[in-house]
Amino acid sequence: MTSERAVSGASAEEILDLCREYTLYEWGTQEQINPIPFVRAKGIYLWDADGKQYLDFNSQAMCVNIGHADDRVVQAIAEQVAELPYVIPAHATEARGRLGQELARISPEGLNKSYITLAGADANEAAVRIARLYTGRHKILTRYRSYHGSSQGVMYASGDFRRMPSEEGMTGVVRILDPYLYRSPLAVNEEDFVPAYMQYLEDVIQREGPETIAAILLEPITGTNGIIVPPEGWYRGIRELCDRYGILLIDDEVMAGFGRTGKWFAIEHEDVVPDMMTMAKGLTSAIVPLGAVMVNDRIAEHFEQNPLGHGITYGSHTVGCAAAIATLKVYEEDNLIENAVRMGEIMQAEYAAMKERHPSIGEARGRGLFTVLELTSDRATKAPLLSVDPELTGRVDRFFRDEGMFVNVRGDFIFGNPPLSITEDELRWALSVVDRALDITDAAVHS
Repeated sequence: MTSERAVSGASAEEILDLCREYTLYEWGTQEQINPIPFVRAKGIYLWDADGKQYLDFNSQAMCVNIGHADDRVVQAIAEQVAELPYVIPAHATEARGRLGQELARISPEGLNKSYITLAGADANEAAVRIARLYTGRHKILTRYRSYHGSSQGVMYASGDFRRMPSEEGMTGVVRILDPYLYRSPLAVNEEDFVPAYMQYLEDVIQREGPETIAAILLEPITGTNGIIVPPEGWYRGIRELCDRYGILLIDDEVMAGFGRTGKWFAIEHEDVVPDMMTMAKGLTSAIVPLGAVMVNDRIAEHFEQNPLGHGITYGSHTVGCAAAIATLKVYEEDNLIENAVRMGEIMQAEYAAMKERHPSIGEARGRGLFTVLELTSDRATKAPLLSVDPELTGRVDRFFRDEGMFVNVRGDFIFGNPPLSITEDELRWALSVVDRALDITDAAVHS
């Protein structure tokens, strides 16, 4: 990639030293961190303090959906800050009302009222609390490979291994298997998988006591734990079981939502309407923090006469709401959701070709611009590649950095989640770099 003159007043070394000395980094030991000192971002690119350019192939944390620093959103934020930067969430603002109206317009039919939060984790916390208040039940079913945020409650509700230091968290969580055909413990073929899974899930519901279960909290496509796309009919089966036993279905669209899969929300691919839907990330394209919970009309009506016992200082923040309104306009003005469909088709075709060339690819999967390559040391046994070479992740990550790519390489996964604004030329260049990175993973297989 090309380089640009650094715009920061501090050098790369100064930025790294300041951050290391005075701040803590997440999800690891401080001595092992290896951050990039970024100083600027625009479109699908970022620049570090030395002027090196990186193509953002992961939309940062799978959140910068429209691209970095869009002028239209920046202007909306500036205007809101100048006019009304903050009021306590007990009062009304135009930005709050307009955003609620827009969210009702784009959400699945029947989800017409929003509770506006600060991020995805507190949106999921709020959804769980609303479900318990509405149903009078306590238990929440989640999946083992799920991730719903890092706050104490939903971190424990997640199946993600990072929950383990937080095992004293939320009570009443029951975890269930994932619809993960590639590594499913259900010994059935793809054709029989959905009926077998629904029989398994109904057995769990019966054994836990359906009258104790408030909700099932699910990502429509598992995000950070491997972009697991459920087979056709799986979500409809979940919806039928929820209806049968009076259990609420909470759809966590924090990562999969806002066009990433080629529709506003990923659950729409099965034409299923949840009872609640949580969102964040692409809601503002991460230019400022914001999240929300959409609830159906029955739940909204319940709280007309019953108190909603939940609240945060920054709820319905005016600046976040203004940023979200502007961001939603960008999706439509620039036809980004349609572009995600087109670029996603290119990615899937290129991934299929790569799988023919690279024995280290166990499975390539995804939908739209929400994709992953899962690596293996043996396609027959599906053995994880990292078990053969624990240092492999670091080498692949260094290769991408050297080539000017920001890529999420996590365990045996290479994620491909670029901004929805990426062009075909940019995407094909990025995929050519991924193709060369797979030579490194192939070498581990051969060794």
